[in-house]
Amino acid sequence: MVTSILARPLWRQQAPLLRVGTLHQKSFIFQRQPFSSYFVTPKEVNEALSKNAPTAISTDPKVVPICAAWFMPNDPEKRTGLEVFKKKRIPTARFFDIDEIKDKESEYPHMLPTCDEFADAMSKLGVRKHDELVIYDTEELGLFSAPRVAWTMRVFGHPKVHVLNNFRLWVKEGYPVETGPPQVPNITKYPVPSYNTDMVVKFAEMKTIGYDYGKEGAEEIQILDARSKGRWEGTDPEPRPGLKSGHMPGSTSLPFNELLDPETKALLPKEELIKIFEAKDIDSKKPIITSCGTGVTAAIIEAALKEADFGTENDRRLYDGSWTEWALRVSPTSGLIQSSKTSK
Repeated sequence: MVTSILARPLWRQQAPLLRVGTLHQKSFIFQRQPFSSYFVTPKEVNEALSKNAPTAISTDPKVVPICAAWFMPNDPEKRTGLEVFKKKRIPTARFFDIDEIKDKESEYPHMLPTCDEFADAMSKLGVRKHDELVIYDTEELGLFSAPRVAWTMRVFGHPKVHVLNNFRLWVKEGYPVETGPPQVPNITKYPVPSYNTDMVVKFAEMKTIGYDYGKEGAEEIQILDARSKGRWEGTDPEPRPGLKSGHMPGSTSLPFNELLDPETKALLPKEELIKIFEAKDIDSKKPIITSCGTGVTAAIIEAALKEADFGTENDRRLYDGSWTEWALRVSPTSGLIQSSKTSK
């Protein structure tokens, strides 16, 4: 069954006549107030969707909801993002599968895809470069994997990307949902993008940072770890069997749940986020790298820093391989895996 709304633009403004060869044609510009921040409310998104172009073949920019639903591999209910997407979603939403849209040559779970792979995925999702994307999560988990997908979109240069705060509130506040098999979007020709290397940290650099930690003259880079405190301390096991827990030298434990409302699992207001960062002695004037298990919840911290305007945009980066890559690649005798007993 489908519960949806019929959306028509409230108004359009006619532009001057354009000459194309020997023909004159009218060009219309879709007018809509842009979202005011990176995180957007259910009310804002619902209003924006109601102003979308009325036909699938329209060339006007659209607001496109992208479902980023994902569950941990050790989820006790064995849920999958695709199943949840089919069960309940925002009308016209498309599904971005982070277990499929990734570097499939890598042994690590969620490494960024190549530029060609990203363009191919966006084309199959029916997304155009000028569309405005709203990434959202599951009702069950609240804010979880959407910031990772939004960060991926930004790494590959999509100009207008936002995160819904959040789908649990969307459902609770009674906005329309759609169920059953989703409609297959019309394939587009998304241009192959460039890759913003300034947003991503690779293993070699992280290893250098780890060895340099505490040395005189080393750059003071702050590493924020989104995993649970027990995993960071090395007292709780990792969800992936055989992976040693612990943390990188000099890293700070900042479990991502501390940044969310305990009931709605929505991102906390800017003022509260700043207080949390300051309580953790995070310096907004120093570079920040976020990390987690596989690079997913690290993006929640990155998104919170962005939303709170904490630190400099160019000094906020994410370690793509995160703890899974780190624990598998560093030597057990290197001193680069620390626990609560070995931390300074």
